[in-house]
Amino acid sequence: MTFLDKLCAHKGGLIQLETDLYWYGGRGYDGNPGQVCLLLDATAVGDQPTSARRISRSAFADSLVSAACANLLIDGTPQWVWINEKDVELLVNDQPAN
Repeated sequence: MTFLDKLCAHKGGLIQLETDLYWYGGRGYDGNPGQVCLLLDATAVGDQPTSARRISRSAFADSLVSAACANLLIDGTPQWVWINEKDVELLVNDQPAN
C-alpha cells in the first residue's frame, strides 16, 4: 500500500504532523510541529485542485519524493499541503463506539 493509498483510506480521520509547515509568501516555517489535523482529502502531488500553500519540512527537503498532497483542516480552514510519509502519523481511535 502506497503512502497515498494509506492517506485515502484514512480520510475523515486525524493525523499528526511530526514537523512544522513552511508557508509560502514570506512567512516561512510556522514553528508548530505536532499539529493534529483532520484529513479531508488526499491526492497525488500535482493533482490537487488548487496550489498547495504549505509544505512540510521533510517534503521540502526531499523534493517531494514519496510525497502526497493532503487537504487538511488547519486552524479551522481547509488547506492543501504537500506532505511526506516521514512527516505524518495516522491517528487511530482505538476506543469502541458507544
